[in-house]
Amino acid sequence: MDRSKQVDGHGLEASLIQIINSHNSSSLNLRQSTEKAKKDAIRSATRVSELLVDSVNKEVQEAFVMQKRIEMEIRALAASILQFGKQTDQWLAASHSINTAIKEIGDFENWMKTMEFDCKSINAAICNIHQE
Repeated sequence: MDRSKQVDGHGLEASLIQIINSHNSSSLNLRQSTEKAKKDAIRSATRVSELLVDSVNKEVQEAFVMQKRIEMEIRALAASILQFGKQTDQWLAASHSINTAIKEIGDFENWMKTMEFDCKSINAAICNIHQE
């Protein structure tokens, strides 16, 4: 009977070893599949982040290009404003000169009228003196 217990003990031990080996093997397979899934998830997350970064970088690059265009337009507008300011100053100076010339013509016309009146007065006085 001892022998049958030994055979059963060895069979039980062998079964336990087989169960442990099976468990270790399935644990190793599960660990490997988990590690593979982890690597796949990391690869996928890396790809998603690269795509997001590329998308954001593209939008940032477009914004940068637009900013440069706007800055160039601002510079062009500032130059135009400066040129128009100078031209306006020239026009104001020209209109002031014209106004001054018109005033002088008006003053000259008044002076001429005064001179004409004075000449007529002198002529009338001379005529009166001569007739007497």
